[in-house]
Amino acid sequence: MTDLSVGPGRVRRPRYDRDHPRYKWIALTNTTLGVLLTAVNSSILLISLPAIFRGVGMNPLDASNVGYLLWMLMGYLLATAVLVVMFGRLGDIFGRVRIYNLGFAVFAVCAVALSIDPGHGTAGALWIIVWRIVQGVGGAMLTANSSAILTDAFPANQRGTALGINMVAAVAGSFLGLLIGGVLSEWDWRAVFWVSVPIAVIGAVWSYRSLHEVGIRTEGRLDWAGTITFGLGLTALLTGITYGIQPYGGHATGWTSPFVLGSVLGGLLLLVAFCVVETRVAQPMFDLALFRIRAFGLGNFANLMASIGRGGMQFMLIIWLQGIWLPLHGYDFESTPLWAGIYMLPLTVGFLAAGPLSGWLSDRYGSRPFTTGGALITGATFIALLIIPVDFDYRLFALIILVNGLGSGLFFSPNTAAIMSSVPAAERGAASGMRGTLFNGGNALSMGIFFSLMVAGLAAGLPDALDAGLRDQGVSASAAAEVAATPPVASMFAAFLGFNPVEELLGPTGELTAPGVHADTLTGQEFFPNLLTGPFHTGLVVVFLTAAAMMLLAAIASWFGAEKPVLDEETLDTEVEVPVPAR
Repeated sequence: MTDLSVGPGRVRRPRYDRDHPRYKWIALTNTTLGVLLTAVNSSILLISLPAIFRGVGMNPLDASNVGYLLWMLMGYLLATAVLVVMFGRLGDIFGRVRIYNLGFAVFAVCAVALSIDPGHGTAGALWIIVWRIVQGVGGAMLTANSSAILTDAFPANQRGTALGINMVAAVAGSFLGLLIGGVLSEWDWRAVFWVSVPIAVIGAVWSYRSLHEVGIRTEGRLDWAGTITFGLGLTALLTGITYGIQPYGGHATGWTSPFVLGSVLGGLLLLVAFCVVETRVAQPMFDLALFRIRAFGLGNFANLMASIGRGGMQFMLIIWLQGIWLPLHGYDFESTPLWAGIYMLPLTVGFLAAGPLSGWLSDRYGSRPFTTGGALITGATFIALLIIPVDFDYRLFALIILVNGLGSGLFFSPNTAAIMSSVPAAERGAASGMRGTLFNGGNALSMGIFFSLMVAGLAAGLPDALDAGLRDQGVSASAAAEVAATPPVASMFAAFLGFNPVEELLGPTGELTAPGVHADTLTGQEFFPNLLTGPFHTGLVVVFLTAAAMMLLAAIASWFGAEKPVLDEETLDTEVEVPVPAR
């Protein structure tokens, strides 16, 4: 242990330095807590939104409210994806631990603010959106520097294990967030935010007391031109994709809207401008030269593809369980969030079983067999989910998502270790930020991409199925046509939020009390889920085939991207002979 006394010839030093055998484990446990906290909060609202919408008094079938729902989900992911590279660069300049510690403090303040939402209706929704965005800033600070802190603290022969555990926490947290959100939202919707308060406070105090800088700090300044063009470009792109889900001008989606097209095109142009800027500034935020390192470039491409595919699967499974399977099996719509989280547990179990083991094995056998094999296994499970019926036998469903979790666990830990070990030590903060941007950006993109694909699939069959089904139950032709004309996105989000849209839509028409109308059937548990089954499966085919193709691309990139890691500086000093010029 390092001497803490101060006297003649002595300087007060941290309790543990890098060479102390305990420091690396302290860094691992604290950063794992940090990324777990950020990951849980990235998904906890997915499953608890039904309770939150009821709590703040928002109607999910009101088309104007779809935007609030999307920004509750997207605000946190967007802020994290946009800012993670900037905070990685700031970590390289001012100290990775310093930025990381500040992230814990920001996260704690936002958790308190979210848990005391004073508003109702629109005001309550805006309060959540604004503070979730600020909380995403804290999440970006934590995410951007956690991998770099571990890479600094661990030697190369243990780095895969450490980064694997950290990455397991990051991905498993998104699965655990579904279960935690379902359980807590049954108690009180504000409890979804309360849970982060003690964890963030404990983590902040612990990190300030135990972590210290052991990495290489780079002299420099922030690249404002790159930061602004990147932030505006990614924000515009994700905003356009988000609003592309909503109906426009009689179309099921908004992809013909000038605003959506302008946002997407403008965002892409700004990102191109960002790439140009980064090749010309002296100290770029996003060192594009790192992508010339094959393991870094292809590893990050695989990371992006896998993140999009995994994120899309989460959304689809939640809609599948909450909107169709659970109501068909006797669960009340209001209780479906809790049970959806419980029934998705095999996914989490599979990931937790494979993640740490694959990180440890990749230290010994290299990352290629695990990243490639994991991506292929995950892609195969997407195909398997298409083969089973929508009203499935749960044992078969559980087996498929268990294998999916195993495949994801095999992929993500070695992928992270391969990316971080491929860059020089002085670039680790920026590299960690780049990897985090693509990981979080992939999650955000998956929401827009897969929701749009699902809405397109529903639009092809749901209106006709709804019109015919309502008429069969005695509803007048005019009322049935009016309800069937409701944008499919409204019905999808109603199912996503655990509402029975038929009861909500027919109530104002007076049809439920009209003679000859089978009101009990229309408002029961099975009518809407049965109607949704056929059109939903059509959407699933498009969604999961796309996700499987992304996992295939991730596997190909992983196979060709594997190469030896960059040696540590101390390894270079002791193992590499430097020729001495002759005098």
